[in-house]
Amino acid sequence: MSSTARVEVRVDRRSLVAGTVGNFVEWYEFGAYGFFATVIAANFFSSTSTSDAESLIKTYASFALAFFFRPIGAAVFGRLGDRIGRRPTLILVLLLMTGSTTLIGVLPTYATVGAAAPWLLTLVRALQGLSAGGEFGGAVSIMTEFAPKTKRGLYGAWQSFTVALGLLAGAGLAAVLATTLSKDALSDWGWRVPFLLALPLGLVALWLRLRLAETPNFDRVKEELREPADKAEVAKAIALGIGRLMGWSAAGYTFLVVMPSYLQATLHATFQQALVATVLANLGFAVSIMPAGWLSDRIGRRPVMVTGAALVVVLAFPLMNLLQDKGSSTAAKGAAVFVAGLVVGLMAGPGPAMLAEMFPTRARYTGLGLAYSLSNAVFSGSAGLIITELIKRTHNVDIPAYYVAVTSAVSVLALLTLRGDDHRRELRD
Repeated sequence: MSSTARVEVRVDRRSLVAGTVGNFVEWYEFGAYGFFATVIAANFFSSTSTSDAESLIKTYASFALAFFFRPIGAAVFGRLGDRIGRRPTLILVLLLMTGSTTLIGVLPTYATVGAAAPWLLTLVRALQGLSAGGEFGGAVSIMTEFAPKTKRGLYGAWQSFTVALGLLAGAGLAAVLATTLSKDALSDWGWRVPFLLALPLGLVALWLRLRLAETPNFDRVKEELREPADKAEVAKAIALGIGRLMGWSAAGYTFLVVMPSYLQATLHATFQQALVATVLANLGFAVSIMPAGWLSDRIGRRPVMVTGAALVVVLAFPLMNLLQDKGSSTAAKGAAVFVAGLVVGLMAGPGPAMLAEMFPTRARYTGLGLAYSLSNAVFSGSAGLIITELIKRTHNVDIPAYYVAVTSAVSVLALLTLRGDDHRRELRD
């Protein structure tokens, strides 16, 4: 291997690590918040006048609010990233993300400051939403713009893979804390530990991003006398991107994050049982992401992602009914949640590269960031709120299956519009 080739390999690997590490911190925190939703509800949204169900709904409302700040973050930081560069913008995003996540670990609870507690939590969640909105577009731009043309799917899949790693880390730590601490200790201070750990994680991520170079694609368009991207064309691509992503967003959060609270509140599982189920779902998700990204570099994004979305439609009710069946074995239920995560990974693996290929370099950070954040705001961030509220009103325990089946069916139609050779084309400037 020549010295030039070795330098390129080092740069490519550095871009992968620097791009994904912020994503890991983000989803580790979002996972921890979802896994501790019932504990957070009791600490921040409970008073003598509210029921457990009402507190949980308010917790998910705060959860959803953070997602609705993501599009604002995607627009603000995306505009910066498409004008001043990916590297400086991602450093700023990381600082905001790390600071806001760490703050959750030191916030006073309802018992200490009363009604101010939920407002403080909601404010910090809004700051997290802003930073998360700016993270995805920049990180995917970094990874796909550094990637060789024949490996964009594989490089982009690392972004989704760190979602799985972050959620697994959050679930694993929650499981350890739930096993080693008493119920009172977990409620009193144990839930704070995952959020406080975001500080050292963020410092490591910052060190990595400070060593990152700017992408060749951005350097090239910056040096040219360029015209801004066609706004109508970008808006159309964003709308289409939302349709292609909505099944991934809805099924991903329903199966991977909302599942613990659904199993506890609706199917009366224990906290430990719900966490084990979530770990298995995230393991299935992690297992399929990288192979799906790799396969999409060979046969195209369309067949892999359509297969994943179609499988969610077909399997949603059988998998949910298996979980609800008191007569089914623990092994069967474990297999069900593992398969649920597996099929979501078929969409998540090629997804980042598919989005990057939809936008020109001069609008890539903004465009793919907005498509992703808007899809997540509506179909991920609201998943817990929608599912919990509809089950409360209808008493229909199949609501999660309806939710993921309908959204994934729409995604199948949108994904069928993908060109078969997008994975072979150069990224547009």
